Amino acid sequence: MEELTHTTTEEITHTAASVEASHVAEPAHAEEGGHGFSHEAALFAEPIVHVGGFPITNALITSWAAVLIIVALAVAIRMSIKTIPGKLQHAFEIFIEGALSIGDQVTNSRKITERVFPIAASIFFFVLINNWLGIFPLTSFGIIEHNAFIPFIRSGTADINTTVALAVISVIGANIFGIVAIGGWKMFNKYINVMSLVNAIKKIKKEPTALVVAPVQLFVGLIEIIGEIAKVASLSFRLFGNVFAGEVLLASIAGIMAYGAPVPFLFLEIMVGFVQAFIFGMLTIVYFTIAASDHDEHDESHDAHGHEEETTHHMSSNFNEEKKVAISN
Repeated sequence: MEELTHTTTEEITHTAASVEASHVAEPAHAEEGGHGFSHEAALFAEPIVHVGGFPITNALITSWAAVLIIVALAVAIRMSIKTIPGKLQHAFEIFIEGALSIGDQVTNSRKITERVFPIAASIFFFVLINNWLGIFPLTSFGIIEHNAFIPFIRSGTADINTTVALAVISVIGANIFGIVAIGGWKMFNKYINVMSLVNAIKKIKKEPTALVVAPVQLFVGLIEIIGEIAKVASLSFRLFGNVFAGEVLLASIAGIMAYGAPVPFLFLEIMVGFVQAFIFGMLTIVYFTIAASDHDEHDESHDAHGHEEETTHHMSSNFNEEKKVAISN
């Protein structure tokens, strides 16, 4: 009995030691056999370096590069302005005239277009340069950390933080523009329609149904608040999804065949980058235009038009009655 117990104990000890040795040996074997490193597209921007406790990500580096390119381009255009325009000045004059014409089709007012254009154009160039920097061959340069490749350059718009920030700037900027254009009280009533309740109390004797309509208008104003939040989500996720999907597509095609195959997709992503920047800029103009529109003026003009028709009808009726009296006499 003692021999059996002793034998069983030795076997268990030997088995446990073998399992432990195999677990220790497996990583060493994998490390010896593995000569490559992983390069996976992450949803989040990868940190390149830390300054204090602040991480500097590859998307942030690309965004800074985009800003520097825009500043350098603006300075170059400013220094090259002449009475007889050069090629660079002429190209941007054509761009500005075309952009203002497209903006006029949305705003129906050159005055509003000229006010919104600097913001919309800045967002357009920032998004466009970020989109294109993310698909350039510069993304092949980077660092290796924890057996993983981290590129120095990643499109800033492929990071959800950047796209959300741009969307917040666009939506909040539109509301500030609306306050400047039509006043703070009218912008407040777009979201919390207090005037509808006041008008309902005034019209309760002539129109009892106004008490039913007023709460509905108040509820519609609350839906507008939800709509502003939805604008942020729509702008940010649309841009992020398209740009990030493009980078993943190019990486996948390059993994299958590194030479030749990615070229058509590269040109496709260049076009997609331009289209996404154009859409973001145009939606910014649309939001600013909607915020600057005064619905109360439309309602007042409608009421005034109806009152004018009623007055005209009343005057024509009186004229006909006087005419009948005169003929009878």
